[in-house]
Amino acid sequence: MSADGERLTQALANRLSLNTNLIILCGHYKGIDERIRTGLVTREISIGDYVLTGGELPALVLIDAVVRLIPGVLHDGESLLNDSFQDGLLDAPQYTRPAEFRGMKVPDVLLSGNHADIERWRQEQRAQRTQERRQDLLENK
Repeated sequence: MSADGERLTQALANRLSLNTNLIILCGHYKGIDERIRTGLVTREISIGDYVLTGGELPALVLIDAVVRLIPGVLHDGESLLNDSFQDGLLDAPQYTRPAEFRGMKVPDVLLSGNHADIERWRQEQRAQRTQERRQDLLENK
């Protein structure tokens, strides 16, 4: 883990999840000895443009991003296909029960039982949310 490494993305997590083994080195305070970086490290990964006191938290972020992609880790592996960033879009809004909370209602389409309408609504929401919050994702498509 390194502040000046390649930025962790969903695409990178997808690729790393295909590996049989990963060894993660975590420096503390000032990083890892340069001789180790140049002589043994095959890839350096950053979780963002900021600095932490050590590489332990970035390692946990990397582990969580990768492990959840391993078949059988999540109950519904198909749900991974709709996660934010898998196809360059953010995920649609999520709703749980009750159907009304503090005067805010779950959209009627989600209660309709019409799976085609629900999927269409989710795709529209994903595109709209990405446009509003992360236009940079659309520019990279």
